[in-house]
Amino acid sequence: MDTRVADLARRLEDTGYLCDDELATVLFLSLEMRRPLLLEGEPGTGKTALAEAIAQSLDQPLIRLQCYEGIDATQALYDWDFPRQILHLRALEALSDATKGDVEEAEKSLYDERFLLARPVLAALQKAPAVLLIDEVDRADDEFEAFLLEVLSTFQVTIPELGTVQAATPPTVVLTSNRTRELHDALKRRCLYHWIDHPGLEREVAIVRSRAPEVRVTLARQVVEVVQQLRAGSDLLKPPGVAETLDWARALHHLGTTELDVETAARTLGALVKYRDDAERVRAALDRMLAR
Repeated sequence: MDTRVADLARRLEDTGYLCDDELATVLFLSLEMRRPLLLEGEPGTGKTALAEAIAQSLDQPLIRLQCYEGIDATQALYDWDFPRQILHLRALEALSDATKGDVEEAEKSLYDERFLLARPVLAALQKAPAVLLIDEVDRADDEFEAFLLEVLSTFQVTIPELGTVQAATPPTVVLTSNRTRELHDALKRRCLYHWIDHPGLEREVAIVRSRAPEVRVTLARQVVEVVQQLRAGSDLLKPPGVAETLDWARALHHLGTTELDVETAARTLGALVKYRDDAERVRAALDRMLAR
């Protein structure tokens, strides 16, 4: 592996994020080529956590845009602080008649930068270098994708009242998708791509040891072994991700558990699975999964 890629992987590891060689390589290329990185994968596989680790390793602010159904450019770019503008108008009214009569100047003063509310995309351009996380982009619609494509192509936006804002240094952009729908090819072409899968047993044990060092090694391995068995089956509505593995391990630690047993596992399933049917299936299988 390239020494620069290895160095990046070590810096991420220092933040508590363990990645494999392929992910470290595509991330290195994204940083070097100044290309957005599109991460897809099942929920809980560490997509959002990677963006947080990148920001920490680069010592840059993380600016997050959480996508949702119906989001539009206004929520991503900017808005005007209407209450402050109204207060400003009232202050003008209190001035002398000569000043109050200058309607054109009063209108211009309403759209001063001090009344501008920068939303995540604009904030990332203004504060660059920064890490811009566009989370769960698959929840947004086609029109929002088109807007993102334009911004990610130029790293600039135009505010009619103020002019064009362009990033002096393009932000590091990470987009995540749980693949609830297919993203358009035009957006994918703009990005480097990586599918994040669930980690293997040894890597997941290492992740638990890194992110939750208070959990005993024996307990961490038992927890991961159960989770890996659950993922291998196909009968759960929502197999647990790495985030749930960490939650379960920490929950067991808080109960003073040093070795996993069926009774304790059954009582703490609320940290691992979030559907009633899944919890019942897991309870029925605990004896088998924890058999020595």
